[in-house]
Amino acid sequence: MRDLPPAARGFVLSAVLAALACTAPALTDPATPWPAVALLAALYLGCELVKLCPLPGGRVPEGIGSFLPVVLAAVFLLPPAAAALVALPGGLAAAVVQRPATVRRVWHGAQQAIGAWAAGAVFRLLDGPAALGGGPSAGSGLPAWPADFPYAMLPATAAATAFCLVVTALDGGVLAAAERRPAATAWHGLATGSLAPYCVHGLAGLMMAVMWRSPYGVPAALLVLLPMYVSCWVFAQYQRERTAHQATIRALVQAVDIKDRYTRGHSERVGQASTMIARELGMAEDRLEVVRIAGILHDVGKLGVPTRLLRKDGPLTPQERRIIELHPEYGHEMVRGIGFLGEARSAILHHHERVDGTGYPYGLTGEQIPVLARVVAVADAFDAMTSTRSYSRARPVPTALAELERCAGAQFDPAMVRALTDAIGRHGWHPVVTSDDDLQVISSAAGAPTGTPAVAPASAAEPAAAGGPGSRPGSGPGPARGPAPGSARGPAPGSAPGSGSGSGSGHGVPAGRRAGAGPSAAEGPLPPARGGR
Repeated sequence: MRDLPPAARGFVLSAVLAALACTAPALTDPATPWPAVALLAALYLGCELVKLCPLPGGRVPEGIGSFLPVVLAAVFLLPPAAAALVALPGGLAAAVVQRPATVRRVWHGAQQAIGAWAAGAVFRLLDGPAALGGGPSAGSGLPAWPADFPYAMLPATAAATAFCLVVTALDGGVLAAAERRPAATAWHGLATGSLAPYCVHGLAGLMMAVMWRSPYGVPAALLVLLPMYVSCWVFAQYQRERTAHQATIRALVQAVDIKDRYTRGHSERVGQASTMIARELGMAEDRLEVVRIAGILHDVGKLGVPTRLLRKDGPLTPQERRIIELHPEYGHEMVRGIGFLGEARSAILHHHERVDGTGYPYGLTGEQIPVLARVVAVADAFDAMTSTRSYSRARPVPTALAELERCAGAQFDPAMVRALTDAIGRHGWHPVVTSDDDLQVISSAAGAPTGTPAVAPASAAEPAAAGGPGSRPGSGPGPARGPAPGSARGPAPGSAPGSGSGSGSGHGVPAGRRAGAGPSAAEGPLPPARGGR
């Protein structure tokens, strides 16, 4: 407690006193059904303690959370004070990761007890116990089957909602007191994000209470819990696996950002733009996540490119250019064994293909290029043109979109370009910033004060798209690995529209940049006097 600010200590102590006030009536009331209280409290405690027991696949994940159907069943079956007593043991035994552990356990127990008491009060206010029944059936001596079960769902849902609101209100209060957050920030999103799960737990608890009051009695109610607990455990396993997937992706992206510092944050923004395109095309929700991952990992193959080439001063030789253009294949090989990436692997391999067949690594044309690769190609080019970097200023969004439209049909799929244009027209473009470091890099690149993101329009002194037609990597015969030996590394007269520093190659090449140092199509702008990447 000494480590907590005075306001937080006062808040925790107030919650503990309130919990004691909620449970005290049950201790003095001779009508308290102690057998039911003891059974439900032991059951809830057991559900919490089982997380610490080894299982074949390891321990139960921490993400499984409190098994609230038992607490809510107690809310429906017992008086409010008795329900608060049921919540105490499990709350005190809850798994705690951060310190101080004892204070957190006490807080959690008090929070659960207060929530259970409030939910029980709401349930009784709406005449929930009468809907559940519980008197003896005529001549049978057995508990009555619920006389009005459909109506019982209303007070049960209201009670679960009250439990949610009380618990989240207490959470927000302790955050505001312990971390000195503004009240609006501390409570923001807590209730809305928790309401649906609490209502589901409430319906599960209602099912248990109905079976408890049925002719089949307590054994049937306990049997109902088994599939629910297994479902919670499986869902927690899924959440843990998903967290591991996200950590894997984050590690790969950070490795690329460290190696190729000139495009830091680029991967996240390409993932964002790719998702906007996919959503505009009406892709299913589960596929949107695959599209986002494809955009984020599209340049992971740069980990296989020698750092000296990524950071080389001066133009690349044709051989060096071919090595860099192997990064889609390197990336595909790196992620081949990561099963959860699925369709994203094809986008990593083919995001530098062009619809006219002059891209790389395989020179695919039109519909031969996977859909996700066509999405990522447009998103990649768009971010390259609208990003401010140390060697070039960002192009305005309308200018970048106009350039994408100019190159649609030759370099990009027109449907993907239209989708991005429509999505930005509706929602605007608000690029993500992954960390304070990204802000610092962007700000210092543009000459703005540290911490101030600067996105400046291209100046009139800079050439517009450096080139009209320019030779592009992979435009020669064969597998389109790169320009023919001896070819210039920039726009050359007579090349096709949309290449060179055209769309996707970083418009706004600074005036005075050496001839022959233009970036590759759809690959993004490069530092002054650097070759295309």
